[in-house]
Amino acid sequence: MKIGSPALAIKVSHSFSHRQYLLLAIPLIISGISTPILGAVDTAVVGRLPDPSAIGGVAIGAFIFNTMYWLFGFLRVSTTGFTSQAQGSHNENETVLTFLRPMFIAVMVGLIFILLQKPILHSAIYFIGASNEITAFSSTYFSIRIWGAPFTLLSYVMIGWLMGLGKVKWTLATQIFMNLLNIVLDILFVPILGLGVAGVAYATLISEVSAVLFGAWIIVRTNKLTLANFPFGKLLDPAPLIKMLKVNRDLFLRTVCLLTMTGIFTAKGASMGEVTLAANAVLLQIHYLMAYLLGGFANASSIIVGRAIGGKDQSLFKRALSLSAQWGFLAAIVLSLCLVFFGEQVVSLFTTIHEVKVTAYDLLIWMLIFPFVGFWGLQLEGIFSGATEARFIRDSILFALLIFLLSNWLFIPHLHNNGVWLSFIIFSAGRSFFLWLYVPKLTRVKFG
Repeated sequence: MKIGSPALAIKVSHSFSHRQYLLLAIPLIISGISTPILGAVDTAVVGRLPDPSAIGGVAIGAFIFNTMYWLFGFLRVSTTGFTSQAQGSHNENETVLTFLRPMFIAVMVGLIFILLQKPILHSAIYFIGASNEITAFSSTYFSIRIWGAPFTLLSYVMIGWLMGLGKVKWTLATQIFMNLLNIVLDILFVPILGLGVAGVAYATLISEVSAVLFGAWIIVRTNKLTLANFPFGKLLDPAPLIKMLKVNRDLFLRTVCLLTMTGIFTAKGASMGEVTLAANAVLLQIHYLMAYLLGGFANASSIIVGRAIGGKDQSLFKRALSLSAQWGFLAAIVLSLCLVFFGEQVVSLFTTIHEVKVTAYDLLIWMLIFPFVGFWGLQLEGIFSGATEARFIRDSILFALLIFLLSNWLFIPHLHNNGVWLSFIIFSAGRSFFLWLYVPKLTRVKFG
């Protein structure tokens, strides 16, 4: 077994500079932004259909898939952390194992999703309680995209592994390939062929499957991975297996809390009418773009922290914290300023329906606030994920969820949809604050 190319072209050391950090982070930022672009492109294309129910239908369909896939987002996050630590300790066998172990989980879970597609769809529709028109569009979208479940989860493992190796350019190439293909197919299937919501779903499905095939080609081609003499018996070694399962369990519970918040948020919007649901869907897409952009810095920090833990380098760990804080805050300022000057144009990219645009404009203030209250929590999740200490992430997001539920009870009866967004902002602020309180404990756990 060998991994042919160097794991990280930029040397990771305690003197890691701002320039080196950006060279690592920028491809990850572009790659991260490309993830929500799949949903954003779908929303923008459907937003040009005359029926606002189509936007709501795709929004709910995308929410169902986000719920399913985000629950297993640990397949990417933990794979990056474990792989970067294996690289930091120069353990090539363990580096390969960090790919093979989650790969089997991804395929099995994806097949289970396909087998249980009808109960999943019916349960989600019942929980959200949307109108019959929106439900019909959601069902069409879901029944097509569900067949890509094993491929989507497997792509999480592939991308996480490439990120852990520090091969950020190949990570970027995979995401750009998927996005460009999705955009081209969206344009072909919806405006040209007139397939409507079904065309959007087919475009995303084909893009997701193709991305996995492209990622597999990259891994075989660039890593020159050979397994002829690989000790496969180590796949079931109890100690690393149990550690992986514990980390994944905590990340799974973290995602359950996050999706509980998102589900309540979506359901509250749906209960206030089709226009409100559509406007919230547009703003959520803007939020995802900002969150994933900030997540690019977090992913860069996760790689550096993993190397620091694997190499037992506390000074590099502290440097990662400092760089993550500085660039995360600067990014929050830039994002808010962009919305101040170009907010109306950004909203118009997603829909041409006047009522939806007006409602979204009125709510845009919440998107100006989000980067400042949310950036530090996103950065810290990258730090803690790279250290594979997910229990702290789990606990902090649970506390933030409890505050979100209290805010819903206090504010929604009086502020209505603005109360929904205020609760969302409070949740984001709590997510940052509670995880920040765990930083000293993380340092003690990893470096004594």
